[in-house]
Amino acid sequence: MKYNFDEVVDRRNTGSLKWDIAENELAMWVADMDFKTAPEITEALINRANHGIFGYSTVPDEWYDAYIGWWKRRHGFEYKREELIFSTGVIPIISSCVRKLTTAGENVLIMTPVYNIFFNCIKNNGRNVVQFPLVYSDGEYSIDWEELEKSLSNPQTTLMLLCDPHNPIGKIWNRETLARIGELAYDNGVTVISDEIHCDITDPGCEYIPFASASEKCRDNCVVCVAPTKTFNLAGLQTAAAIVPNARLRHKVWRALNTDEVAEPNAFAVAAAVAAFTKGGEWLDELRGYIYENKTLVKDYLTENIPRIKLVDSNATYLLWLDCTELKIRSDELARIIRKQTGLYLSNGVQFGNGENFLRMNIACPRRTVKEGLERLKKAVEQLK
Repeated sequence: MKYNFDEVVDRRNTGSLKWDIAENELAMWVADMDFKTAPEITEALINRANHGIFGYSTVPDEWYDAYIGWWKRRHGFEYKREELIFSTGVIPIISSCVRKLTTAGENVLIMTPVYNIFFNCIKNNGRNVVQFPLVYSDGEYSIDWEELEKSLSNPQTTLMLLCDPHNPIGKIWNRETLARIGELAYDNGVTVISDEIHCDITDPGCEYIPFASASEKCRDNCVVCVAPTKTFNLAGLQTAAAIVPNARLRHKVWRALNTDEVAEPNAFAVAAAVAAFTKGGEWLDELRGYIYENKTLVKDYLTENIPRIKLVDSNATYLLWLDCTELKIRSDELARIIRKQTGLYLSNGVQFGNGENFLRMNIACPRRTVKEGLERLKKAVEQLK
């Protein structure tokens, strides 16, 4: 391999949210990676830093070209320049849209279990969270279409937050599913915000489907949130994009982002995104292979050593959803016990909604870290009464 993903980088004492923990603890929780970003991106940032002046920044043509070119090459779908709006992050986009596209007291639907910050984006803005539980059966998640139609037909429900690929279950929604969601939302006057931040981290040979590409109704009724930050480990640089094909809806989103002052780049945001989407392809392909091997390691280890925990099959993200039903302990308590006994820090499933029997494990780390995490998990389970 050209890039060294086995390198262990000490992130303690660097202001890292993930690693601001006790010395004996092992962080496999929050969704950022323990890999250095692509050196091509680092080089671009160093070049920008060497300029020495960090004034107000604009969004140049290169930024638009980088996004458009990447989606055309990697995902077979072409957005138009005027459809893209810079933002400092996906969550700022979602929160701004919740405020702009709904009114206080209206309902925002989410399919749970789902990224826990979705709850904050809704509740912190005085809107009602409507949890639509995904159906879990035989290790697979699916949608009860009759129930979804009932939920979307409620006139009080005006917005839906979609996660594609879906965090934390790692599922890529297929084209037919996306089109059906889009049709139900469109026909019931519900705007869809599609969070596609994990779209590039898929298993080798697997490809995600952009929501806007699934149908005309999808394209005409969506706000798509994308960024290089999850893919290239750049979350701290605050760089993302809202893509809104419908002109009238786009104007509302543009006004929302500018009103909330989250539509202007810092001095490094553009350079990082351009370098990622123009020079990061080879690095990403190797990363995807490495993460897939980590996933295979976890699956085999659980089968052989911790059979009471089942890995939910997935084909995207570096976040694994662990079915701990057989342990018969609610996951927030289970995560607390594991952390206390072994120092292994995992995310509990309760915070994602509809996840009382699940834990989430982040495997975007060197293989030796994954192995150590699994050994700690085994020790914790063996100590359970």
